Order: sequence, then structure tokens, then C-alpha cells
Amino acid sequence: MDMAADGVARQAELRRIEGNACFNKARIGAAIDCYTEAIALRPDVAVYWLNRGLCHFKRKDWPKVEEDSRKALALDATLVKGHYLLGCALLEKEQCALAIKEFDRALDLLRSSNLKDKMVEDIWQVLAKAKYIDWEIHSTERVWKMQSLKEACENALQEHHFLSGTLVGDGATSEYSDQLKLLSEVFTKATIDDTPTDVPDYLCCQITFEIFRDPVITPSGITYEKSILLEHLRKVGNFDPVTREPLKEHQLVPNLAIKAAVQAYLKDHSWAYKLN
Repeated sequence: MDMAADGVARQAELRRIEGNACFNKARIGAAIDCYTEAIALRPDVAVYWLNRGLCHFKRKDWPKVEEDSRKALALDATLVKGHYLLGCALLEKEQCALAIKEFDRALDLLRSSNLKDKMVEDIWQVLAKAKYIDWEIHSTERVWKMQSLKEACENALQEHHFLSGTLVGDGATSEYSDQLKLLSEVFTKATIDDTPTDVPDYLCCQITFEIFRDPVITPSGITYEKSILLEHLRKVGNFDPVTREPLKEHQLVPNLAIKAAVQAYLKDHSWAYKLN
């Protein structure tokens, strides 16, 4: 890098630092101006685009969030916050499938990083929201289609018995009623997995009563949501919330069986992503 280019890079970095200071003081407009100047000087630096995108995120200016996060990711596809911001912008447009891909990518990147659990929690929250909205949209479509198909089948069954002359008479009426009942049972069974019910207790944390995301088991054999249990250990004390037995963080073990059961359950019951 020659001296002129080096000078430009230093100016851009100074503008970024100033932008960060403004952002921390909630002076979002001033921060945007600083990052914009940094981008003008060095448009090839991903973090400048990302930082400006975070400002637009604070203002809920979703088109600009999408634009800046895409610019940042084009320069560096490993930016966790870039995928998070883009996913949030897409979710606002109800492009749920695309948003889910971005959130999944962010979580994949986090698994190989040392970022704090707080970021994981933020991403899981919006991922759950995206999957629930996606289920809600498609569930409405499925209900309408199933109802239309059920009515078509009932009409066809009625027409069949009418044309065959078996729609009247005690025996035929009983046969017709039995077939209608069977038809209703078939459609009820077809929609049962798409109908919200209570999530099984063994898939829920005993503290939050919400479905597990990252379950861990204690030496006493009780499974908790990891982030909630860690908060208890830090703020309340080093003991099991239920058994009151002494407990330290290093004693927690991931409950892989429950985690797998939760993933299988959510795959078939997407409505369970809805947060309390």
C-alpha cells in the first residue's frame, strides 16, 4: 500500500472510530454520516457497510438494512451480524424462507467462533419467529386446501350414492353415514400435526416452561435450558434450582438426546416455534 492509499485508509478508520463513538451515544444520524464517509474513502471494507447497516437497524429502516448487509456480505461472507441483519430485513418483508437461511448461516458461523451466548440467543429468537410466521402463512393455505378437498370428496361421495340409487334406505343410509364418518377421520388425522397443542413437558425447561433450544443436564439428572441455568448460577447461587444440590458450570453436560428429540418435534410441529 503506497503512502497516499495508507493515508486514505487511516482517514477511513478514524471516521469508523468516530462513528462507533456516536453510535454508543445513540447519535445514530451522526454515526451514519461517519460510516458513510468511511465507505466513500474505502468501499472495499466490509465492516464499514456492516456498521452503517446496524445504524439503519436501530432505525428500523429495513430497505437500507438489506442494502448495507448485502454489501458487507459480498465483501466478507463470514460476518455473523451481516447474516443476522439481512435475515431481519428479509423477515420484515415476510420472505421467511430466505430469512431462515440467513439465520441458519449465522448460527453455523457462531458455532465455530468465540462470540457470547447473547448473540446466539438473539439469532434463535428471530429464527423461531421466522419459522413460526412461515408455518402460519402456509398453515392457512393448507387449511383452505384441505377444507376444499374435503368438501369435494363429500360431494363426490353423495353423487356416487345418488347415481347408484343407494342414497335412501336404511342399509344404504348407514353405509353412506359410515363413509362420511371415515372421510372425516381421514382429514382430521391429516391435519392433526398442523394443529397447535401443548408441547410435551419433557421437551420444556422446568424454569421457563418453554421448549428447549440448548438443553443441559445436571448431575442430579434434571435437564434445563443452558442460558437460563447459567444465569441462575451467576445471579442466584451455585446450586441446582430444583434439588438445591451444589452445582458448578463445569458439571453441566449437553443433553443430546433431548436436543435431537426437540429438533424432530419442531420439524413436524413448526407452530411450536412460537415463543411465550
